[in-house]
Amino acid sequence: MKKIFFLFFMMLPFCQAVVAKQAIDVKIISYNIRTLARDGSNSWQYRNHATATMLHKHKPDAFGLQEAMVPHLLYIDSVCPQYARVGVGRDDGLKGGEFMAIYYNTERFDLMDSGTFWLSETPSKVSRGWDAVCFRTATWVKLKEKKSGKEFFYFNTHFDHKGRTAQTESMKLIVQKIKTIAGKKAPVILGGDFNVEPGDSIFMPLEKFMHSARCEALKRDDKGTFNHFGKMTRKCILDHLFYRGRRVECLEYTTLDGDYGAPFISDHYPIEAVYRLK
Repeated sequence: MKKIFFLFFMMLPFCQAVVAKQAIDVKIISYNIRTLARDGSNSWQYRNHATATMLHKHKPDAFGLQEAMVPHLLYIDSVCPQYARVGVGRDDGLKGGEFMAIYYNTERFDLMDSGTFWLSETPSKVSRGWDAVCFRTATWVKLKEKKSGKEFFYFNTHFDHKGRTAQTESMKLIVQKIKTIAGKKAPVILGGDFNVEPGDSIFMPLEKFMHSARCEALKRDDKGTFNHFGKMTRKCILDHLFYRGRRVECLEYTTLDGDYGAPFISDHYPIEAVYRLK
């Protein structure tokens, strides 16, 4: 018996090292759910079931919403009880206005830290930045996988749709906040509706240290993400996912434009990326 215990304790550091080196795959979905506007037959009450179907089918480890309001969140809370939610309303830091909510699977991950900041000159308090039309925020989480102990950060945001200075300065702020919150080496995923298309100059500060999932994934597509409930006459990509990390690889990027039981799940298609953390 003493020999067995001795061998166990001798092997323990080796087993821990193996677990630490084990690669894990993480699936992230970024989804502009469309605010509670009066959209006729495309209004939320006629397509909410499609959101539930999409989430149940794809089973993301975490997902970030843009334009989510309290009724959206309460519905998702009820149909996806295995997920916990982080985020606040952008208009008052509580429940007012749209949330850049992040949901994560509590069966797989522990929440280590989280926060929300405003895309403005005063990011720590409720504020509208530069020439933005609306209050804009970013919500972030630090998650730890229960089994492997691997950690990563996920940032979710929605840039202003009109203010050009706001878009430019918001990107600079996002870059600065990622470096401050996540440090230099930790794996980071950034997603959201940036309201600009690929190649726009506002991405230049971000592209210096993060990769586009759409461009770098081993398996990918290049479909439009903004469908305007079928009114778009050209391909329009406003939703993006990025990643950073020496030991991070993007395996798949997919625009989720399938049939989930409603003509349109939203005026944006969700986008999904599968990352391997080595």
